[in-house]
Amino acid sequence: MAAPGRPSPLAERLRGAWQHRGALALALWPLSLLYGVLTALRRALYRTGLLRSERLPVPVIVVGNVIAGGAGKTPVTLAVVRHLQARGWRPGVISRGYGRATSDCHEVLPASSAAEVGDEPLLIARASGAPVFVARRRAQAGRALLAAHPATNILVCDDGLQHLALARDLEVCVFNDEGAGNGWLLPAGPLREPWPRAVDLVLHAGSPPGGVAPQFALSRELAAHAVNASGQHLPLEQLQGEPLHALAAIARPHDFFAMLHARGLQPGSKEALPDHYDFSSWQRPPDKRLRLICTEKDAVKLWPAHPDALAVPLALRIPPAFFDTLDARLASLSSSGH
Repeated sequence: MAAPGRPSPLAERLRGAWQHRGALALALWPLSLLYGVLTALRRALYRTGLLRSERLPVPVIVVGNVIAGGAGKTPVTLAVVRHLQARGWRPGVISRGYGRATSDCHEVLPASSAAEVGDEPLLIARASGAPVFVARRRAQAGRALLAAHPATNILVCDDGLQHLALARDLEVCVFNDEGAGNGWLLPAGPLREPWPRAVDLVLHAGSPPGGVAPQFALSRELAAHAVNASGQHLPLEQLQGEPLHALAAIARPHDFFAMLHARGLQPGSKEALPDHYDFSSWQRPPDKRLRLICTEKDAVKLWPAHPDALAVPLALRIPPAFFDTLDARLASLSSSGH
């Protein structure tokens, strides 16, 4: 049995099986066929109009993925929002708010708690200053955001590529360095839906995943500084040689640990926790000399109880050509009268 708060060995084994068509993936393949039938049926219901997609009065960009687990959607969403702000747009962000304890439609404010609104929406709201709303149905979040912030003229949906109830104008699909894995649908592979499929832009950390959409390579590394609860920056080089306890409650926690090493830090202990872990029952290591170092996503949940924790921001490198293509697509939407 896995220790409390740790990913289970079964989950780790399944994730490994998704990278090749081995015995475990083959055993699960019949279930993936059933999953594929249900996915195709759902899409057909929307395509024929038996289920309807709601269109909002402003352009909608969906940033999502087709693989289970973390692909880095939220950092890309934040990068897109900041780019739009720099280009003179007034963007808002909508999200389901995965992992929150509430289910209503809720505005995300800087003083909100992750339990109320979700860790990723809270991170986006604090980092961008853009209005952010969460709701189980993204269209409801969009309507509420536009009513509360009528100057908003474009919406970015963090996740929701498969949320067909929301009509969208542009789709950005994000892949991590594992790409499409073995190319099979869940549970035999990592795919939530068949790939390739039609999207507008693709960002990938590994090899190009195929498909006809314009594809751009991105790279991830940690910033050269950490941030404390007061917003002060501390150069990472000042932490070299200090006793550290690194923790990460993200889909791929070992990526964070590897990036810490790449920045010259050698944590004395590391703690991998499930994605969106809420830390309500988390116990700090008994060694008080250890400084906590974590991701920005975890910090919004850690800081209320552990304000001394240090968060290390993730720095994305996205080619300018990606944003040029995004701008061109948006200009095309404007010329078509959206």
